[in-house]
Amino acid sequence: MTLEGHDSIAIDLPGHGSRSDEQFTLSGALDAIDQAVETCAVPPLLVGLSLGGYSSLAYAARNHGKIAGVMLSGCSTEIRGKPVGAYRSLYIRVAQAFRPTSSTWPVVTDMLAAMSGHSSLADLKRLLIPVWLVNGQRDILRLDERRYLAALPGARLTVVPNAGHDVNSHAPIAFNRVLLSALHELRVATVALVPVATRA
Repeated sequence: MTLEGHDSIAIDLPGHGSRSDEQFTLSGALDAIDQAVETCAVPPLLVGLSLGGYSSLAYAARNHGKIAGVMLSGCSTEIRGKPVGAYRSLYIRVAQAFRPTSSTWPVVTDMLAAMSGHSSLADLKRLLIPVWLVNGQRDILRLDERRYLAALPGARLTVVPNAGHDVNSHAPIAFNRVLLSALHELRVATVALVPVATRA
């Protein structure tokens, strides 16, 4: 798959797409990303939305030198602390009581368990590569975006008007404009790596 002449790789994290029968774990997500990165001829731009964004950020913090930059969407909130623990408990109780058919329910509970105690802000502070944050104006997961910017001076933030959590599909032209600008800035002529995750 190519985007404006840039090769791209779309991957499924555990619990998503072709791997929907697998339980999501952060280590499994990092392995999935690493397998794709290892196929790239040059360090790629890593792009992640929502759970893919949190996973991409965790990968970038642990793999300096393997990627050229990271573009993160829908993941500018710390997924930790008592409010998240309470939300996770409520989410599990609702899932057990009503047994919803949506495949995203177990993924969300697995994600909350996997990210419990994990700090994305700490990941961000460790980065030595360019970072772009792209959030929809109506996305509730942009609550900490100012803390994210303070954690990594030089990170760029774009807030897309009238877009929600799935900013790439709500405003594809605006999203792709930032993506192509990032690729141009990095002069990554061969690969843009895109991990794909459902809404979390």
